[in-house]
Amino acid sequence: MALTHIDQKGEAHMVDISDKKIVHREAFASGCIFLHPTTIEMIKNNLVKKGDVLSVARIAAISGAKKTFDLIPLCHNIPINKIDVSFEIKEDCIDIKSRAVCDAKTGIEMEALTAVSIAALTIYDMCKAVDKQMKISDIKLEEKTKHDI
Repeated sequence: MALTHIDQKGEAHMVDISDKKIVHREAFASGCIFLHPTTIEMIKNNLVKKGDVLSVARIAAISGAKKTFDLIPLCHNIPINKIDVSFEIKEDCIDIKSRAVCDAKTGIEMEALTAVSIAALTIYDMCKAVDKQMKISDIKLEEKTKHDI
């Protein structure tokens, strides 16, 4: 398999997508952040001093996804139709899921992964004063699809 971001000299470059057609694309990503059960209770009861952790994490995730091309040097700036971010609070962790949608010449998976990553980092930042054992884990692309429009 050829690496698409490396030229014949072995130098990194942005892939030319000029000849690709616009298609509908969706990507789903997930990850989790492990927290102490006391911290999870604080989040559930909105007792974290920095504010409503999951609301802030959701907004940060959406904002981060929209800036993926600024964060990842070889990503294209694509028009994003939708970013959804959801959380499932469990006994010792919070599962994070994102869905990103676009109609573009190239993918949306980096935006979905960025949304999950930024959500986890925001939760970490908001809870670091009360939980020194947090661990972000298992950030991955679950699925990506595309079809003609």
